[in-house]
Amino acid sequence: MIPSPRRHRLAAAASLVLLACAVHAQTSDPAAPNSPAPIIERNAPPRPAVRPRVTAPKPASEPAAQPSALTADLFYEILMGEMTARSGDPGSGYALVLDAARRLRDGKLFQRAVEIALQSRSGDAALAAARAWQEALPTSRDARRIELQILIALNRIGETVEPLRAEVAATSQIERPLLMAVIARNYSRASDKKLAASVVERALVDELKSPTTGGLAWATVGRLRLNAGDNSGALEAARKGQEVDPASDAPPALALELIDPSQPLAEPIVTRYLASNTKATPDLRIAYARVLVENRRYNDAQTQLQALTTARPELAEPWLLLGSLQMQAKQDGAAETSLKRYIDLSSSQSNKDADAADRKRGVTQAYLALSQLAERRKDLTGAERWLSRIDSTEDLTIAQTRRAGLLARQGKLPQAREIIRALPERTADDKKQKFLAEVQLLRDAKQYQAAYDMLAQASAAAPDDGDLVYDQAMVAEKLNRLDDMERLLRRLIQLKPESQNAYNALGYSFADRKIRLDEARTLIQKAVQLAPEDPFIADSLGWVEFRLGNTAEAIRILEAAYKTRPDPEIGAHFGEVLWSIGQKDRAVTIWKEALLSDAENETLQETLKRLRVKP
Repeated sequence: MIPSPRRHRLAAAASLVLLACAVHAQTSDPAAPNSPAPIIERNAPPRPAVRPRVTAPKPASEPAAQPSALTADLFYEILMGEMTARSGDPGSGYALVLDAARRLRDGKLFQRAVEIALQSRSGDAALAAARAWQEALPTSRDARRIELQILIALNRIGETVEPLRAEVAATSQIERPLLMAVIARNYSRASDKKLAASVVERALVDELKSPTTGGLAWATVGRLRLNAGDNSGALEAARKGQEVDPASDAPPALALELIDPSQPLAEPIVTRYLASNTKATPDLRIAYARVLVENRRYNDAQTQLQALTTARPELAEPWLLLGSLQMQAKQDGAAETSLKRYIDLSSSQSNKDADAADRKRGVTQAYLALSQLAERRKDLTGAERWLSRIDSTEDLTIAQTRRAGLLARQGKLPQAREIIRALPERTADDKKQKFLAEVQLLRDAKQYQAAYDMLAQASAAAPDDGDLVYDQAMVAEKLNRLDDMERLLRRLIQLKPESQNAYNALGYSFADRKIRLDEARTLIQKAVQLAPEDPFIADSLGWVEFRLGNTAEAIRILEAAYKTRPDPEIGAHFGEVLWSIGQKDRAVTIWKEALLSDAENETLQETLKRLRVKP
């Protein structure tokens, strides 16, 4: 026989009630302070006689079983409450369960009343149940936490000061970091974010003054200020937190998120912490290095990573970051050593922990970098050997693209293009990346017309794709179709007014041809405004200043750019400016460095040929 739906509901409700009763019976402690005394109903049915039997004595440590305060009437009330709530009348069910919870002073039943109210989307009723729970069981942290969550959800932020203060006071020191993270996450969801930051600051008033908790507390306030768009207030919180507790890593971690040319006081908070704490957490220094890379301060980032790998050589991640920066700076020998060190350290760690997937991605990145280093020294067999070690399906496209590049360098362009075309196209982005990879093969093989035709066809199908427009302009320049290049770059500026590459490329083209130099400088200065830390844009500005006859200013700009990024093209320009004022020995030294970095660089080779110099 198939039971009726009503019987299903009755059985489910009864199961829930029995579960609540079991929990209540196990957790009730009549001997505990403020706990209710056992209630024995006069009208309870008599217990059946039980034949006495001899049992082994219980250990002294085992507590005696305690009678439950649950009566038949209360059991029935809870059962009816569950059935009523499930049958479409949550209000009545809520009232019955809450009444039983009050009479039994049972936390599980109070929690169930809150759940019923929330399921019926009655925030006020849920809050009333949570507060009744607090009143019945004043020491219950669960009741206080639920009250806080409901108040925040109802956007009654101003009422959370006292319960939040009580919750913080009840939390042990070892649990404070987790609590502060929860506070920042929960209050960040408030609609009035400035009020949320203010309320948390008032609730943490005692913690903000403490040398033990001040750094963490101020950082929590600062994160909420940052969430409210108050960057200067967040910075002030980080500064105060460091003053109260210089050893805390929370204020500098907050300051890391504020590092920006418009906030010059943020970075000193980080550097002070790193300089004064010999046991500074490696994660913070790594994060600082990443921020420096994002701001194109590669030398500073490399300095931080070298300090970390010296102090903690057993850590894997810094070696990968350091190797990537050394490779970018054309320090190929050092880069290879760092990358191999990362692979060795990663291989020695367990593949079962939570970081295993990240390490696998890192090892793939290291293999790709080592392959590129081998290719730079024309060891194509070695380059292929590193690529063959990549077994991740997620990185198939990258590995196959690199293999295609190796084949193209060996004069096997048709086979290289077939490898690219055979790659899977799971998404529209996959299709675009395949297309751009094939275009790059043609550009590297100096088949510029074929590349231009492919880009023109694709751009006609997607006229608003700025990447296609820019690439087509760069290939037009290689074909000496300079009018087309200018037209395309001006179109890109219309499509993307914030594209620093478009302004830079057009301005540099004018400067290199010694035409429209004032306009060239204006265009490049716009690019500098959009990307003030980019050394290649600085190189363009130095070059146009040289063309305008401002040699001293050109040297100042180019020297700084070359120091930041010793790229062969920047070196070619810097050396030529020095050569022009008679500093030929210094120019030759720079050109020799550039040749060691990339002897095939077109700008460098053209400069040396035009000036008839053989360094």
